[in-house]
Amino acid sequence: MKIVVLAVGQIKTDYISRGIEIYKRRLEHYVDFELIDVPDIKNTKSLTQQRQKELEGEAIAKVLSAGDVILLMDEHGKEYTSREFSEMISKRMLSGIKRLVLVIGGPYGFSDDTYNRATGKVSLSKLTFPHEMARLIVVEQLYRAFTILKGEPYHHD
Repeated sequence: MKIVVLAVGQIKTDYISRGIEIYKRRLEHYVDFELIDVPDIKNTKSLTQQRQKELEGEAIAKVLSAGDVILLMDEHGKEYTSREFSEMISKRMLSGIKRLVLVIGGPYGFSDDTYNRATGKVSLSKLTFPHEMARLIVVEQLYRAFTILKGEPYHHD
């Protein structure tokens, strides 16, 4: 199985970029992994929030494949402990899917089409995080999930 983190926007903060790169390299020891950035929508001041979500949704759709299992990182999604998250990842891997795509949307969430295409929603926390930081948290939690599955000492209960 391949895991893809698909995120709207670019990383502009150096320390977050470095952190993502550290966990990305670690994660690649366990699973085929890719981080894909969808460019920010330009000239958003002239767009409604709905139209911005639609344009982001179109850009997200261009990256997705027919057989993808899509999980949206969404404030209204299911909350997991790190162990529960690792079990969910394990079940997805054992189900035989080819590509699991975790999508981090833009500032207003996702288009209706993106919501309709998704298999599920995952909440990182009841707290709100900047989108750049959400990427770092997702990549770190994926790494943590694999160390839990392998019984390695990274995670402590």
